[in-house]
Amino acid sequence: MAELHDLSPSPGSRKTRKRVGRGPGSGSGKTSGRGHKGQKARSGARIPAGFEGGQMPLQRRLPKRGFTPMNRIEYQVINVRTFEEVQGDEITPQVLSDQGFIGSAVEPLKVLGDGEIARSVTVHAHAFSASAREKIEGAGGSATVIEK
Repeated sequence: MAELHDLSPSPGSRKTRKRVGRGPGSGSGKTSGRGHKGQKARSGARIPAGFEGGQMPLQRRLPKRGFTPMNRIEYQVINVRTFEEVQGDEITPQVLSDQGFIGSAVEPLKVLGDGEIARSVTVHAHAFSASAREKIEGAGGSATVIEK
């Protein structure tokens, strides 16, 4: 059985720290890898992110544009043509998630009208585009809105 005094780290798992400023023979003496002069060669030099040496920074040169509404609803979208591949006549976010057509059964789902559908299905979703509703009902199915 191994004892405490026999333990050592596995080879290559520990790296010795670079000792700078320890003479010319070390390869990193004198300026200690900082080059010659300049702001970054001084002690205590901290340059903030985005600082461009006094030039007007990029984030201040560009105009401010737009805003993000606080109550925006991000929908997962699915097209009508996908319903041909879905198994079953009752299509819900849970069914679509289980079969791998959408990422999450919890996030809101919107059905868009790209493509055609030939079979009759009952679709439950949080929102429908007008063309999607028309195509689903035209094929003899029904489009039901899920209330939050």
